[in-house]
Amino acid sequence: MRGSIDGLGSSAPIGMMLPAVFADDDLAQRFVGGLDEVVAPLHNVLDCLDTYFRPSLAPLDFTQWLGSWVGAETDGSEPAELLRAAVAAAAYLHRVRGTRRGLSEAVRLAFGVEPQITESGDATWSARPLDRFPGKPRPGLHVHLRLPEPTPADHHRLDTLVAAARPAHMPYTVQVTAASSTERTPSS
Repeated sequence: MRGSIDGLGSSAPIGMMLPAVFADDDLAQRFVGGLDEVVAPLHNVLDCLDTYFRPSLAPLDFTQWLGSWVGAETDGSEPAELLRAAVAAAAYLHRVRGTRRGLSEAVRLAFGVEPQITESGDATWSARPLDRFPGKPRPGLHVHLRLPEPTPADHHRLDTLVAAARPAHMPYTVQVTAASSTERTPSS
């Protein structure tokens, strides 16, 4: 948490702005010096305001709050680097929401692992009329996630995330399994 910082000087001292008659007045200078100490953190925040809106530089608690502004799909349990990445990518994810790429990216940002997504739809081209219709007759979406140490909470979190990021009309299922030992260690 942020708070006051002892000895932080003001970037705009009030004593320098007083009329000349108060320049040598010790009482007036000490009084506005106390005010400077109170408002110095505010000046500091305003001087650095642009960094508060960059998830990579903002304080972590402000990044979580910023995530609520931009609709980032976070639950507060993410490591700091995944939280910052999810908040930074929120606007992009809203543009691709409801697409396979958008769903894959949302899951990757939330869990740090690429999901396996299976859809019922398909596209094809044929020169003959009334050719076989591509895909399956019933719509469906299946998201399979392999985690090093899955928990029941991961299944619930994936279910909530897929429900929010999938195409609105699409029924779905989710599955979370443990990653095999070959998937856990990168090959060299």
